[in-house]
Amino acid sequence: MLCLFISSGVKLLLNLVLLASIFTPSVVLAQEQTLKVVYPPAKHKTSADRIFFIGTAPQTGQVLINGKPIVRSKLGHFAPSLPLQVGENNFTIRYQNQELSIQVTRNSLQPQLPQELAFVKDSLLPSLDIARMPDESICFSAIASANANVSVKLAGQAITLSPQPLVAQLPDNKAALTGRNQPLSPNNIAQNKISNYAGCTTVKTAGDLGQPQFQLTLNGKTVTQLGTGKVQILSPSQLQVAEVTVDSGVARTGSSTDNSRLTPLPRGTRAAIAGRDGDWLRLDYGGWINSKETRIIPGAVPPRTIIRSIGYRKSTERTEVIFPLQVPVPVSVQQGDKKFVLTLYNTTAQTDTFRTDENPIISRLDWQQVNPNQVQYIFNLKQNQQWGYKLRYEGTSLVLTLRHPPDFSTKKQKPLSGIKILLDPGHGGKESGAPGGDGTLEKDVNLTVSKLLRDELIQRGATVVMSRESDRELSLPDRQKLIDTEEPNISLSVHYNALPDNGDAENTKGVGMFWYHPQAHSLATFLHNYIVTKLKRPTYGVFWNNLALTRPANSPSVLMELGFMSNPNEFEWVTDTKEQKKLANAIAQGIVEWFKQTKRSHTETNK
Repeated sequence: MLCLFISSGVKLLLNLVLLASIFTPSVVLAQEQTLKVVYPPAKHKTSADRIFFIGTAPQTGQVLINGKPIVRSKLGHFAPSLPLQVGENNFTIRYQNQELSIQVTRNSLQPQLPQELAFVKDSLLPSLDIARMPDESICFSAIASANANVSVKLAGQAITLSPQPLVAQLPDNKAALTGRNQPLSPNNIAQNKISNYAGCTTVKTAGDLGQPQFQLTLNGKTVTQLGTGKVQILSPSQLQVAEVTVDSGVARTGSSTDNSRLTPLPRGTRAAIAGRDGDWLRLDYGGWINSKETRIIPGAVPPRTIIRSIGYRKSTERTEVIFPLQVPVPVSVQQGDKKFVLTLYNTTAQTDTFRTDENPIISRLDWQQVNPNQVQYIFNLKQNQQWGYKLRYEGTSLVLTLRHPPDFSTKKQKPLSGIKILLDPGHGGKESGAPGGDGTLEKDVNLTVSKLLRDELIQRGATVVMSRESDRELSLPDRQKLIDTEEPNISLSVHYNALPDNGDAENTKGVGMFWYHPQAHSLATFLHNYIVTKLKRPTYGVFWNNLALTRPANSPSVLMELGFMSNPNEFEWVTDTKEQKKLANAIAQGIVEWFKQTKRSHTETNK
């Protein structure tokens, strides 16, 4: 179920309340309770403007929600979506003389003014300690009554905060999965007599400026409130240096997990700290990292290095390219058609010579000094399909490992002989995944189909590694580590889908594929098209998505959403044992055909 990664709030709630709320009626009758509602729980809270009800009842008779009949599948499952008003919404679900009561509270996203003159609660920004460079903008904002005068005092300086014009709001990322990702019209803040006030300033001199003091004046009354975050101006000549202490430091475009990921930073990477937001450090090359993944190196100066030449280590399965540096610096990777681009930051080239022998995957290596502190190495590759890479530091030398394709030259008795495939049945143990209308859990369907797929792949000659073969809990980092350790030729994570609260569960269905690194795009697209065509299934789509099981870079990794647990009709196909076998067969044969296609491309390129 995709919601594990991109709708974690909904997914976590499903997992926590499923056993407690599945079938918790407000009226328990003497006869067997055959009316079941597995989502939402009896007292659910959401900010969505609507909610769907996943459940089932015997095929005969009608199911009513608040007195109105709803549409059900052939076997009696249902998932209607109903609108929500802000506040409490009470629903009565009835089948014959059985009844369930569910209360859904829709929380308002609008800021609420206090009764007395005051700033809206938790609206003062920055709310955390921040650090900036001299002459860099320091911005403040607050929400308060319209037509007020708002200002901030900081280190003897008064900054006026002006009311800001209304701007369109962007829904969160998971809105792309429901087709409701268009900008939202500016809300009616003006009608609520509320304004957002903001302003910025700069400071030239390094030092601790303390906490800003916000002031609000309206109708002759004035209140002040101390900000919760302190402000510091860093000294350019005394910047601290951070070193990454985990295998893959998570670098981001901004100072929260809401921001997009950049290329992970290998253990040992060093960079100067050019800004702070709470626990987040802005490194001098531009990326942000959580301080928990770093340590401060006392007395170190901002890392800079030169690079002169590079070296190669080649084996039958991989090529290692060694970049000798004076200090480990931040890096980034960009994959493209027949290209692999590695960027070294805080690096100046003094390169005159490097060796370029015949290589099974690299046709030529180019480089350029993009700016005085940034060098790019462009690997021109022989094939479009890339098979995985790793980055690590050995001392101060950066080692880039590029994996070779499988051995396409030998004659094979079976089409997948010599191919290693990792299958990851999603969820397991306490992590149950999405429920179907009758309470069937996604984790069980994932495992059943994965085992069927494993058997099909083994029959075709593949070596198959399973992340789990029983109903056991397995963390996302452990699954990623298994892919990294096993180094399969491809990795497939098996899931079934569900939607966030404002999705249309009754009408959304189909096969979806998710990829992150360009090396996985071909596999995701091919398998999607093959399954949809072969089994005549509806398409949900192919998505680029930053998911835990698409992020491993050492092999093409795809997360498959093979249908919707939440769709009443598709759920019947999902749990049909005959259809599960057909699906496993189709996926296995699709993998065979993808490798055949890739082999043809490889052979033609090497003629």
